[in-house]
Amino acid sequence: MIIVHGVLLVVKDQRSRAQVLMQEMATASRLEAGCISYEFYASLTNPRQFLLFQEWASVEALQDHFQTAHMEIFLEQLPDILDGEIVTRRYEVRQQQGRSQALGEVDAEPERSPSAPEMSVPKIIH
Repeated sequence: MIIVHGVLLVVKDQRSRAQVLMQEMATASRLEAGCISYEFYASLTNPRQFLLFQEWASVEALQDHFQTAHMEIFLEQLPDILDGEIVTRRYEVRQQQGRSQALGEVDAEPERSPSAPEMSVPKIIH
């Protein structure tokens, strides 16, 4: 699975237009093959800041997404609404030994006392 995380800042008087564009983009993208989730979230502390969060079944599905008509339309309109650049990060999550693991994650077991029962401890990955 591929996860894309992005942060964008919109021009103050373009927030409403930006929200419409984001809604259209998210709706169209969710219909694509390989799209697991696609969402924009508004910041609680900065009304001009939005978070983009996407999950894709594969790198190929993400690459196909970049070739869609709705992506082309979205990219054409972005310069009018953005205040700066979109900063994105891409993560690849792979199944390993029966659990999901993000690339770059250290595969370390939590410390336990000899009498502590075996338990699964979820990892938080930043």
